[in-house]
Amino acid sequence: MSDHSGTLAPRGVEHVEATLPLSLLCAVFVLSGFAALTYQVVWQRSLCAIYGVDIQSTTIVVTAFMLGLGLGSLAGGALSTSPRRQPVVWFGMIEIAIGIFGLCSLPLFRWIGGFTAGASRPATFAASFLLLLIPTALMGATLPLLTTHAVRRLRNVGRSVGMLYFVNTLGSAMASFVTAVYLLGQFGQSGTVVIAAATNALVGGSVLLAYLVARRAS
Repeated sequence: MSDHSGTLAPRGVEHVEATLPLSLLCAVFVLSGFAALTYQVVWQRSLCAIYGVDIQSTTIVVTAFMLGLGLGSLAGGALSTSPRRQPVVWFGMIEIAIGIFGLCSLPLFRWIGGFTAGASRPATFAASFLLLLIPTALMGATLPLLTTHAVRRLRNVGRSVGMLYFVNTLGSAMASFVTAVYLLGQFGQSGTVVIAAATNALVGGSVLLAYLVARRAS
C-alpha cells in the first residue's frame, strides 16, 4: 500500500486514514510545552506558599515532574504501539484532560494543604507528590503519542523525534521566561493557570478537529 508520497506504508498501519500537517503538529507541541512549564512554575510557587520555601518543596515539584514525565512516556509509548489506535486522538484528549486538571489545580492544592496541615513531613510529601504525579504523567504521554503519528507520516524516527522534542523544549523555555517575567505579575497564579488551561484546550481541540476534518477528506 502506498501513501500519497509514493513511499511504502509500514505493515499494520494500512488502515490509517488521516494524517495531520507537520506544521500543525509542531505548532501544537510548542504550545503544549509552553503550557506544561507554565504549570510547573505556578505549581512550584503555590506549593512553596503552602508548605514553605525550602529545599523539600522544590524537591517535591522537580521529582514529581521528572518521574511523572518518565512514567507518562512509558504509558504513551504503550498506547501508541497498537496500529489500531489513533495517537493524535489520544494526544488531543490528554491535552484537554491536562487543562481540566490545571483549572482545578490551585483550589486542590489549597485543599490538600489544609488537609495535611499538621501532618508529618513524609505524609505531606507523599500527598503533594502523588497530586503532581497525575498531570505530569499525562504530560509525559504526549511526546510518544505525537511522535508515533509523525513517524507514520514521515517514515523517519530520528527526524520525527528530533523535530518534536525541539519544538516542545522551545515552548517550555519560552514559558519559563514569559511566566516568571510577565504572566505571574500581570495575571497572578490563578490567571496564569487559566491561560495554561486555555492553551491545553486550544491544543487538544485543534488536534481533534483537524483529525476529524482530515479523516472526512481522506
